[in-house]
Amino acid sequence: MRRLARRTVATSLAALLAVGPLSARADVKALEEAAKKEGELTWYVAHYTSEGAEELGATFTKLYGIKVNVVRTTAQVAYQRLTQDIKNGQANCDVFSSTDIGHYVQLKAQGKLEKYTPENTPKIAKAFQNLDPDGYFHTTSGGFVLISYNSTKVKPEDAPKKWTDLLDPKWKGKISTGHPAFSGYVGTWVLTMKKLYGWDFFEKLEKNKPQIGRSINDTVTALNAGERQVAAGADGSTMFSAGRGNPLAISYPEDGAVLIIAPSAIVKGTKHPNAAKLYMEYLYSIEASEVDVKHFTMPMRPEVKVGTGLKPIDQIKEVHPTIAEIDKGIPEVIEQWRDTFGN
Repeated sequence: MRRLARRTVATSLAALLAVGPLSARADVKALEEAAKKEGELTWYVAHYTSEGAEELGATFTKLYGIKVNVVRTTAQVAYQRLTQDIKNGQANCDVFSSTDIGHYVQLKAQGKLEKYTPENTPKIAKAFQNLDPDGYFHTTSGGFVLISYNSTKVKPEDAPKKWTDLLDPKWKGKISTGHPAFSGYVGTWVLTMKKLYGWDFFEKLEKNKPQIGRSINDTVTALNAGERQVAAGADGSTMFSAGRGNPLAISYPEDGAVLIIAPSAIVKGTKHPNAAKLYMEYLYSIEASEVDVKHFTMPMRPEVKVGTGLKPIDQIKEVHPTIAEIDKGIPEVIEQWRDTFGN
């Protein structure tokens, strides 16, 4: 069994995100004026909860007076929608934000992305810079898949401490997950578990009869309702719900929280190219990072502290696949998942 290296985020991302040349940058002030003339943009996004995505769009509108049409879905649904648009010759999406890096590998190879590197790139945490050395897609959100649980039903000392604890028969009928065919977060988690423990991990998990939703955020609903007690959940959506008074808590697994790098890109042939570029700049702004933290998403700007109850990025033991492994591996694990779980 081949194991992933376990390192701190700051160290491991240096290997994942190779530094490369930046594409040409626009004068931001001139860009702002041109964007205002276009008046709007459409954003296909899977990075955040619906509330987080809507607030990010609304904050941009407040800053620039430019309308953001937020279309928030799971990653695979967003990608299917975009590829259908492209097939039909429809330029509906201006900025595409998925949690599956493999989407960008495919779109870049097909010539469907606009090359653009935000002027604000040097201001974000170095760990997130230069995801694509050619400048076609950029990290705009980061988070972790970890163990979440209902704190009224599970005591902290009894919560699973590592991923393999979920295979204990005592959790039968008590586990919630999302689905890798819909969620980029879940797809990356499934791929990582396969690399760590082989597909045998999921064959054993199936015997515990997990409740399977679509989005990883569906685990929050299941835990809050008391339908399940523990989950492979997202740090941000779980802690956002906990901040609203719901009985949720998180545990960083000893064998590594799964790091999710979520990019954004401008779609080739966009109807609103300047608004799209300005939106990419905005996603690297202090204002956007402050909205991120309100919704317990990892801020891109190092000046902005993480949300209450979350660990700083450099204090987390993590595991993750490479970009190439995600591109090849997620379609494979989706089929294996369906064979094992029957959905």
